[in-house]
Amino acid sequence: MYPEYGLIALVFAGAVAILQVVLPLWGVRTANRTLADTSLPLTVLFFALILISYLYLTLSFLIDDYSVAYVASNSNSMLPWYYKLSAVWGAHEGSMLLWVLVLAGWSLAVAVLNRSLAWDFRATVLAVQGFLALGFVAFLIFTSNPFERLLPFAPADGQDLNPLLQDPGLIFHPPLLYMGYVGFSVAFSFAVATLLLGRVQDGWADWLRPWTNVAWLFLTLGITLGSWWAYYELGWGGWWFWDPVENASLLPWILGTALVHSLAVARKRGLFQSWTLLLAIFAFSLSLLGTFLVRSGVLTSVHAFASDPERGLYILLFLGLVIGASLSLFAVRVGDLNPQKGFKVASRETGLLVNNLLLTFFTAIVLLGTLYPLAVEVTGRSVSVGPPWFNLFLLITAVPLLLALGIGQRLRWRSDDFARVAAMIPLPLVLSVGISLVICWVQDAFHPLLILCLVLALWIVLHLVADLVQRLRSGGAKWSFFTAGWVGMATAHIGVAVLAVGIGMTATRSVELDVRMTPGTLVEVGGYEFRLQGVYVEQGPNYVADVADIFVWRNGVAEALMYPEKRRYLVRGDVLTEAGIHGNLWRDLYVSMGESLGGDAWAMRIQVKPFMRWVWFGAVLMALGALIAMFERKNRAPMVREAHAG
Repeated sequence: MYPEYGLIALVFAGAVAILQVVLPLWGVRTANRTLADTSLPLTVLFFALILISYLYLTLSFLIDDYSVAYVASNSNSMLPWYYKLSAVWGAHEGSMLLWVLVLAGWSLAVAVLNRSLAWDFRATVLAVQGFLALGFVAFLIFTSNPFERLLPFAPADGQDLNPLLQDPGLIFHPPLLYMGYVGFSVAFSFAVATLLLGRVQDGWADWLRPWTNVAWLFLTLGITLGSWWAYYELGWGGWWFWDPVENASLLPWILGTALVHSLAVARKRGLFQSWTLLLAIFAFSLSLLGTFLVRSGVLTSVHAFASDPERGLYILLFLGLVIGASLSLFAVRVGDLNPQKGFKVASRETGLLVNNLLLTFFTAIVLLGTLYPLAVEVTGRSVSVGPPWFNLFLLITAVPLLLALGIGQRLRWRSDDFARVAAMIPLPLVLSVGISLVICWVQDAFHPLLILCLVLALWIVLHLVADLVQRLRSGGAKWSFFTAGWVGMATAHIGVAVLAVGIGMTATRSVELDVRMTPGTLVEVGGYEFRLQGVYVEQGPNYVADVADIFVWRNGVAEALMYPEKRRYLVRGDVLTEAGIHGNLWRDLYVSMGESLGGDAWAMRIQVKPFMRWVWFGAVLMALGALIAMFERKNRAPMVREAHAG
């Protein structure tokens, strides 16, 4: 009966979601605060029901209830218990239930931590959250029921979880990603509530900023973990391939970055209201678009969930409704917002505006490159947009973006002096170029991309140092300048610099060799000697693996022991590569096993990747910066607060 209990809880949650939409909105419309305040208990009840439904599905996995179709398709009696927990979201139906659970959790957090919001804003925001939840609950009940039974012909055992998902990284990657995706729903709901009510909530930027930072933080960590998983699990040694599903997670992240910066202007100067509302709408809309791409069956990807056209059509219609309604509302009501004060060309506002324009441009490029092949397929032709195209536009966008980032953090609000701005450029530029050339001379690598990445990274760091020195001189004994906002910004920008160095070094200095190896074979790659000691068979809980024992030296000194594997999963028969990786702050040694070449010979791919860890370390620093910035005290500077409906 456990699956039936879970389904009943899901159906009741749908009914509660309807009430969560209707009652608060009616209360706001009729100025009935008692009715509007039902949004809080209804939000709590909805979360409780979805949690119960999710726990019953989890219990079905743990007790191996193969009468449930979803469990039979994604689990097996030999599957370790911790992978049974992650198998709950390992395919379409369960991942959508996790999506709704995360959405319910965000709504609950807003309901509980909303004391600064006016009662009508709180009710409207929670009603919009309820509408989003209702759409996905209906999707689960009518097209993607995770509790569907196979009775009376239940199988004796399950088909096992996709071996690609049987990895510790996949225990954490989807929840982190969903926390980011769904977290932008709070900004979206606030934007829609603002447009519905025709006014900007007092202190709106202070209220919205931490929610947006947390969502961006989770999405950053989710993308980073996904990149790390692809690096060590897929066996090709790369960390980003511009796969369409990878792009689906990157799109809301880029606009989310613009949203975070737009909110900084709103807090300090009360500007960019329209920008912020529009970015909030599009950031969450792109999260929904990612859901459509992954679950509609239109994409072929190692990340995508197989699905059927009915599911894809539902999500497409819901996506069209959400985007169409919110943008129409924006077009009708944005004119009701009060006009904003201006700012000079030489000002921090201009720098952040340039930042937003460049990020929006790159979002459009990634979106075009992702959707264009799908549009062409409708005509019966086939076209691909690969990494070279994306990398070209990334370079075109990143160079001016990072140049603006470096100097923009030193500009004054509202108005600055052109002479002062011009004086900031020569010394950091000369030092950046000079130090970069010295590093390339030491590395004996004068590659244009490496030089460019080093110059941009040093440009950012040197301007941060200059800003710090200037603040130390004027901050006084109390160090009043040393706010959480500034520290968070500095940490995130250092993360960008570290990421740029990692990309430049890895892209230009990596060495790769595909080679045939037998026990005793010695191969030299990138100054390291790799020796295959032998290959032995290892029994796993639900797989059998050929494991290579590889010893690594450098200059006659033992460097590492590495154990790449070739796993054969017993139930599904899939063969999976597990790379052997030995890494430190300065380089990664990477070995993946290919096919057996007969006898005791194996195909091996050996790579030496300098500064590989800097890519993920930089991303983690960016997320840490967002976390630190959340603790900045609320801005008390006077802002334009009210805008009345016409």
